[in-house]
Amino acid sequence: MDASGGVGTAQGGAGNGGGPGTRIVGLPATEIAARVRAGELTAVEVVRAHLDHIEAVDARVGAFRVVRREAALAEAAAVDASLTRFALPLAGVPVAIKDNVAVAGEVCTDGSPAREDAAPARRDHDVVTRLRKAGAVVVGITRAPELCLYAATDGPGTVTRNPWDTALSPAGSSGGSAAAVASGSVPIAHGNDGMGSLRLPAAACGLVTLKPGTGVVPGGIGADDWSGMAVNGALATTVADLAVVHAVLAGEQPGPPADPGRPLRIAVSTRSPLPGVGGDEPIRAAIDAVVAELRAAGHTVVPRTPPITPGAAAGAVVRWMAGAEDDAAYLGIDRSRLQPRSRTHARMGRLVRRLGLVRPRTQERFRERMVRFFDDVDLLLTPVTTGPPLPARPWHERSFLANLTANARWAPFTGAWNLAGIPATVLPAGTRPGGPPVPVQFVGPPGAEARLLWIAGELEARRPWRRYAPVFDPTSPAAPAA
Repeated sequence: MDASGGVGTAQGGAGNGGGPGTRIVGLPATEIAARVRAGELTAVEVVRAHLDHIEAVDARVGAFRVVRREAALAEAAAVDASLTRFALPLAGVPVAIKDNVAVAGEVCTDGSPAREDAAPARRDHDVVTRLRKAGAVVVGITRAPELCLYAATDGPGTVTRNPWDTALSPAGSSGGSAAAVASGSVPIAHGNDGMGSLRLPAAACGLVTLKPGTGVVPGGIGADDWSGMAVNGALATTVADLAVVHAVLAGEQPGPPADPGRPLRIAVSTRSPLPGVGGDEPIRAAIDAVVAELRAAGHTVVPRTPPITPGAAAGAVVRWMAGAEDDAAYLGIDRSRLQPRSRTHARMGRLVRRLGLVRPRTQERFRERMVRFFDDVDLLLTPVTTGPPLPARPWHERSFLANLTANARWAPFTGAWNLAGIPATVLPAGTRPGGPPVPVQFVGPPGAEARLLWIAGELEARRPWRRYAPVFDPTSPAAPAA
């Protein structure tokens, strides 16, 4: 902490390195990689600066379950020594990995204390392999709620907090990853999304994310990717960073998203799939502001509500229920060791499996219907949540019903797109008075990942957002103390 009370801001202070006058923490991933490739910074300097920043701030945020200080510095040294460093798209970029995919040498708990005594992973998950091959350095493993089931991130002894307001949750289940990025601890982080688990943390923490369509990025999340709903992705503070890390994860050549070369036709809907629950005034205002910006940019915006039927919503929910039992069985967890809410969740998962309620045809019909929805529109604009993030509290001590109700009322706008297996992006679009940013969501047809990144980049250029929470902003020389 520097003399002003900020973190990682003064020359030579925590979160900085590379010589006098060089600020490292807070640089976008694209700029870090460019400087490491050019030899202006070393990967070791970059990683050490971020590790020092994590040490300075994470006690207040609780983003990390594991910080890999020695291992990360060794990985960074290997990047510096690599003969191909000049070609690595993420050269020396610190990255955090969500605690539900394998990192070689580390225990993967899937957020469950019942897994803390498991054997360390012998090999990296495919997404970790791709990040490392691109030059990224794994500095830590981020926290997640048990079995990644819930829209707040907490567990025994730790409540992960939102850097924008530590009384609020960073959401879930990729809440630790989102808190790590929003606090400046890493410029990008891995996460995944089965019912909104990337988009909700991005929404809560003022970040940008992309939930890819099914099959675009390697899966292998738990038993069966929550019956095909869960996909891997990333969280970032800029669209350029997100575009690069998405390309790396998808096995594509990084580059700016292609301009569609024409104005887009964009549907907009604020109707909630959950009757009687809708966005509050700041969310409605953010949608209106984005609509005005889209029209000013020359796009056509038309009101149109997607056909999300009660049957489709139920189809997503039963897969979420089954995912608890499937993953617990896959990981060999004794159900008696699960948190009470998760035991109930797994019990209901066994029931829906026994009743045959996870029906592939339900998913297929809904996907077909949603693909047809995009026959004459390019994208769909919707809210992400109904209001500010949930309070930061030990939700794991509360009942399954309390968790289910809180999750459903706050986040009804995300799960349908997991069932359909189509891509969606979330970005900041406004700010609550004295509070966290207000997000919006764009959804596209299969294969629309580049189009979603392009529209997010256009809005970022027209309506720039603050990249970091003020208290934790490593780019501000006058950041106040927490």
